[in-house]
Amino acid sequence: MTLNTLPNIPDPDGFYDELLAAHEGLSKEQSDALNARLILILANHIGDRATLRAALDAARAT
Repeated sequence: MTLNTLPNIPDPDGFYDELLAAHEGLSKEQSDALNARLILILANHIGDRATLRAALDAARAT
């Protein structure tokens, strides 16, 4: 399985706006917790350990 790191989100600017809006009014700690929950929700949705491992490796490399 090759990790897709190419742009793949329709309307990426719109998604970014939604992401920022989700953090609006939160403290640093609340924002960090929201990010952690989002990561775990998306990781659960992906489910495939090889894909998740590749994503972790890619994130650490940048």
